Amino acid sequence: MPDGAGPADDPAETDAASSAGHDDLSPIGDEARRALEAVIMVADQPIEASILAQLVERSPQQVEDLLAGLAASYEEDGRGFQLVRVAGGWRYQSHEDLSPYVERFVLSGQSARLSAAALETLAIVAYKQPISRAQVSAIRGVNVDGVMRTLQQRGYIAEVGKDPTPGNPSMFATTPLFLEKLGLNDVDELPSLGDFIPGADVVELLEQGLRAESDTDPTPEGAPGDAPEGPDPAATVEAVDAADTDGGAAEVIDVTDHAPIDVDDLIGDGDPLAEG
Repeated sequence: MPDGAGPADDPAETDAASSAGHDDLSPIGDEARRALEAVIMVADQPIEASILAQLVERSPQQVEDLLAGLAASYEEDGRGFQLVRVAGGWRYQSHEDLSPYVERFVLSGQSARLSAAALETLAIVAYKQPISRAQVSAIRGVNVDGVMRTLQQRGYIAEVGKDPTPGNPSMFATTPLFLEKLGLNDVDELPSLGDFIPGADVVELLEQGLRAESDTDPTPEGAPGDAPEGPDPAATVEAVDAADTDGGAAEVIDVTDHAPIDVDDLIGDGDPLAEG
């Protein structure tokens, strides 16, 4: 063995030491933990555990376990941010109970909210995906081309294929950005529509209210049967037509209680521009 050479210079021993270092991953060391925090912090979208595992040379399961532990520790410490798993990956986000402060800072002077029509359209796509524009229009009862275009530009929906029916219309579905904005990991986590359907007792009350309204006479007392007779609209039209035929100025008849007004009385004799 050459002078100065130590046992670690043996390639076999070096490989063994390296392997031992990789086996000692539970728990993950501070450097790997800090590296994961740094990478997730600068990412502009959720990062999958498999990608993070490659970065720190650990197994995806070890990374998942570490991040879950970090998320729990942040909650215990009462931090203003959270480490959450959304859209199949991990990201940092501000704590939901601090959203009024964040919105005041980020959204001040901006029009970042979707319109009611856009939200309704997005909900239809989310629950019925994949779905075509025509199908969304049929559900909403209005043309949705402009709204669908806006949702595409915002990145909330995307074209995912063609319908094999005649015409081959484009089919749309929600995107990972949609899941990210809602804090969901999968569309299966959307609340069930059954949660928003009123119970039978509520439906019965609504029906009773509608029946009561239909049975009640909405006409105010004294009208129109007791109202004084006014000018006959048909006679008024005939009078105006007759005046136009004779070439004279037609009387403008108000169908209220006022007396007829002659146009000549309004403009006077002669040329009105000649005075003065």
